[in-house]
Amino acid sequence: MSTTRHLVNRRRRLATTAARTATAPAGEPTAERPGTDRPGHEAELPPPGTEPGDGPEPDGTAPAAAEDTGTGERTADATDTTDATDTADATDTPSGKGSPSARTRRLPVILCLLTVLLGGFAAYAATQASSLRDDPATRNTALTDIARTSEVKGAATQAVEAVFSYDFADPEALDRAVRTHLTGEAVRQHTTMLAAVRDQGPKQKLLLTTTVTESGVERIDGDRARVLVYADQSNTRTAPAKSGDKAAEDERTYAAAMLAVDLVRTDGTWRIANLDTLGAGS
Repeated sequence: MSTTRHLVNRRRRLATTAARTATAPAGEPTAERPGTDRPGHEAELPPPGTEPGDGPEPDGTAPAAAEDTGTGERTADATDTTDATDTADATDTPSGKGSPSARTRRLPVILCLLTVLLGGFAAYAATQASSLRDDPATRNTALTDIARTSEVKGAATQAVEAVFSYDFADPEALDRAVRTHLTGEAVRQHTTMLAAVRDQGPKQKLLLTTTVTESGVERIDGDRARVLVYADQSNTRTAPAKSGDKAAEDERTYAAAMLAVDLVRTDGTWRIANLDTLGAGS
């Protein structure tokens, strides 16, 4: 801006000087500059060969150097104006990166990519859900249904205590327990395991009592379950009196038992369908 102002002032001074020279009569002295008729004016005037405004700018910086193009305009001004015009044109060009038309063309592509990604994620989620449903650990209700787990434990405890207890005075109680709590293969297994008890019970006045001390549900899958049972057994026998004795002697023994039972739910009741002594004898 300071360079442009300097050019304008210089043109005005040149035009004024030329007009005065053309109109002044021949032989008439040229008008002196104001202030040259007082002492010390040399200190106030600019050096010869310079014009007012050629000196440093008010802020202390030298005027920018520029060549005259011959038309009175400096190259620096023309360059600055051209650069500013080109920059404005490039910013306003509709085909620029930030133009609405470019964003409109990219929108369908972005939507297609999102659709593909969402479809792939949905397929992956469906596959993972199916694999989880097929996993036996996921189908195990014992891990999630506390009420059903408690029901199975109670049924297993009641059944084991009933079918493994015997009273010589009421042998029919054992038969009723078998009909109530056993089904399928478990009936045959129980008959084999307690054959000796049934045979010797009346003779020895046997009293067998089984008490479950601990149990744990291994799994529940629909209407089937498997329970691990720990129990204590007490056997009481009345031995025949020896010669010279007035009364018979009672023999009492204790033992621990561990077995796994498989239960099935039929007609709303849990029954033992299989007895597994885990390798122990009867």
